[in-house]
Amino acid sequence: MSFLKNMFGTSSDETTSKVGWRLLTDLGQLNEIIQESTEKPVVIFKHSTRCYISKSALKQFENEFDLQEKVIPYFLDLIEHRAISNEIAVRFGVEHQSPQLIVIKDGKAVYDASHENIDAAQLEQFI
Repeated sequence: MSFLKNMFGTSSDETTSKVGWRLLTDLGQLNEIIQESTEKPVVIFKHSTRCYISKSALKQFENEFDLQEKVIPYFLDLIEHRAISNEIAVRFGVEHQSPQLIVIKDGKAVYDASHENIDAAQLEQFI
């Protein structure tokens, strides 16, 4: 998680302590996400490390996030893992955006938002 440290100037423990991100780095994890979402909703945050808007949306989301016990949060660096981002669009039927927040429940996307519409407070109604 050193990329988060570089972006925000904090240690990875400080950055991840509130959200508890799981890094999404392998296509096989999408099968795990589908399975996990039958037990607890999964949130995927798709982030572009090259975009200031994405950086701002991520920081705001992390500051507002308070559903640690209610969802499983995944973080996707879509610059490094564009194939995973493309597969998310196909499997869950959501148009690719960046930044983007997707909620997966019972194996299906039940909510997605992008750019300034990403709002941690809105998640409660979809979980």
